[in-house]
Amino acid sequence: MSGTHQEPNYMAVFYSLAVLTAVEIAVAYMRFLPLLIMGFMLVVLALVKAILVGMYFMHLKFEKRTLGIIALTPLILCTLLIIALLPDLTGTKRKSETVAVEQAQQEEVEQPADGQQEAVQ
Repeated sequence: MSGTHQEPNYMAVFYSLAVLTAVEIAVAYMRFLPLLIMGFMLVVLALVKAILVGMYFMHLKFEKRTLGIIALTPLILCTLLIIALLPDLTGTKRKSETVAVEQAQQEEVEQPADGQQEAVQ
């Protein structure tokens, strides 16, 4: 039979996933790491786990290469989308927003409180 393949050692894959999960939990509790590095490490660990699941439990390792490319396409698109949207997530205020806020604060300072207006009249 040319279409058969050797069954993978599912328990080895399971133990690998369990170890990677334990490492993810350990990284999540490392408070001394900067958030960017921690996030990057968690994403890489999750990606490795997803590759293991796809390769062995979804049997992509034993399929034609084109099916693997089809499975990889959403990852590439998602990465490009995240990179394209990063400027929107920076949280920096635009110049027009800061000018409007400063004008509103200046108007509040210039207008006296209600009690002061009555006392003047």
